[in-house]
Amino acid sequence: MSDRICLIQSIRGMGSGIWVLGLVVVVLMTWGFDGVKSHGVQPLSRIDILRTVIALQEDAFIKASPSVLGLTGQNGEWVSLEYSKPDPSNDDWIGVFSPANFSAAECYPENPRVYPPFLCTAPIKFQYANYSSPDYTRTGTGSLKLQLINQRSDFSFALFSGGFLSPKLVAVSNLVTYANPNAPVYARLAQGKEWDEMTVTWTSGYGIDAAEPFVEWGPVDGEKSRSPAVTLTFDRSSMCGAPARTVGWRDPGYIHTSFLKGLWPHRAYEYKVGHKLVNGTYIWGSANRFKASPYPGENSLQQVVIYGDMGKKEADGSNEYNDFQPGSLNTTYQLIKDLKNIDIVFHIGDICYANGYISQWDQFTAQIEPIASTIPYMIGSGNHERDWPGTGSFYLNMDSGGECGVLAETMFYVPTENKDKFWYSTSYGMFKFCIADSERDWREGTEQYRFIEHCLASADRQKQPWLIFLAHRVLGYSSDASYAAEGSFGEPMGKESLQKLWQKYKVDIAIFGHVHNYERTCPVYQNICTNKERHYYRGTLNGTIHVAAGGAGASLSPFTTLQTTWSLYRDFDHGFVKLTAFDHSNLLFEYKKSRDGMVYDSFRIKRDYRDILACTVDSCYSTTLAS
Repeated sequence: MSDRICLIQSIRGMGSGIWVLGLVVVVLMTWGFDGVKSHGVQPLSRIDILRTVIALQEDAFIKASPSVLGLTGQNGEWVSLEYSKPDPSNDDWIGVFSPANFSAAECYPENPRVYPPFLCTAPIKFQYANYSSPDYTRTGTGSLKLQLINQRSDFSFALFSGGFLSPKLVAVSNLVTYANPNAPVYARLAQGKEWDEMTVTWTSGYGIDAAEPFVEWGPVDGEKSRSPAVTLTFDRSSMCGAPARTVGWRDPGYIHTSFLKGLWPHRAYEYKVGHKLVNGTYIWGSANRFKASPYPGENSLQQVVIYGDMGKKEADGSNEYNDFQPGSLNTTYQLIKDLKNIDIVFHIGDICYANGYISQWDQFTAQIEPIASTIPYMIGSGNHERDWPGTGSFYLNMDSGGECGVLAETMFYVPTENKDKFWYSTSYGMFKFCIADSERDWREGTEQYRFIEHCLASADRQKQPWLIFLAHRVLGYSSDASYAAEGSFGEPMGKESLQKLWQKYKVDIAIFGHVHNYERTCPVYQNICTNKERHYYRGTLNGTIHVAAGGAGASLSPFTTLQTTWSLYRDFDHGFVKLTAFDHSNLLFEYKKSRDGMVYDSFRIKRDYRDILACTVDSCYSTTLAS
């Protein structure tokens, strides 16, 4: 270690070089890396780390201030950068690295053919040097403001030339750190396995040997109690491949979950997460409130938001190269703005598009914290969380970037029996939700198929008349150009395997993500519209309405020019779906655009319980003269 420090000091001519060492190790260790580049959709994967070289310049510098963040408990702050370079170019860019200083001894080769030095980490975010300094190429000086969240480690900023394809390290900044990098952050709620149970999950830098995690909670203005939390984490070996176990690896810290039980329906509760250190002192997170869920079948106003494929977006404009989540912040802001009129959220797959760059999960949980800390935030499994060859995925692609489901299964709680099989059911008042895992085999005869049928069959439609099926990939109907090109208008074998279940158990609405657009069908069964109404359905639907709601943030995907008889409304824009149950007989469906929160498509269902009992095609058991 000391030899490397001396080497860097001689290269850079600085009195202190430890913080430079970490960044230079990052660069040195690029040689010999042979990894997967996440299909070119994750912005960080656009940086050709293999070509990075050291080109430290005496006349170049980059300075960051303040050097200490979170002095009054904040978990997100803005940092000001000033930098200069004698030969400026439009291709110059700044990378944010965390941890800022590390040893090559912490890394190991991905395979026996790769020898140290090799890359330990990619930057956690980046921005062009001329982003907020249009005269940069003329003056060689610039300034920039970037937002940093508490991610359990310190930060350094590096100035590069050569663009993303031939990056050259020119200068490195001073260290920036949070006052307490281990602090508990980013609380996220989820429904428990019972309707009167709420779970609280959060992230910290405290392992169970260092502190006891718990939640202090109780009714607003009432007596408080404490519930212990379980703690999970994982290491590099838990990842299935690159970049998750190479350039994208970052220590995830510790993920804690506490179970708050015996809640009274609709009652307001307040809570705060905490840790009791071994020396007896307490570290607290922020205080939050939530409203307990209604009991199954309760007749009250209930409002549900559903979307897929949101991803994350940096408020400071960083990572804009190949900006893959242009609508993500708009969706987030609209939900925050309307939070008093939302009871629960379902994010059905493709959560943050980390694609193996693990730092992005912290940034996503920070983005949604105003939502997830107040109402249950339920997730589903998508291809960008789960898919990796040889790990049980139904699809043999590398869309997860080597995560193979570990991050999604650990960072969020869902009431599954087995998290590796990411299917589950949950009730919310008059709603029954059956959430499938489209990345696992769903076909007839499989374990998941049996779960789906049991979930649908177990719905008590007198108490919970609104039966909703959710999955990431479109297992039903879609006019997306990619599906039309296959001639399937949906995931191959999807509707063929499941439509008889939707019909038999009279699923009202099936909602999917994966395709980055919005589309609504008529009530449909076997490619035929079973009801000619478009906006106001009375009585039985005779089929299931299928909705694509994968436009919450990721780059939009086009529709086919072919016209199908079952497609009623298409929109090539970012948006989300909202369901409002007024009572057991009246449901409102709305599609809202993320840009303005306005309703652009809607329909109503009005019926009574006898309508659900009525027989339709393939929905009732056959009878005989004897019966």
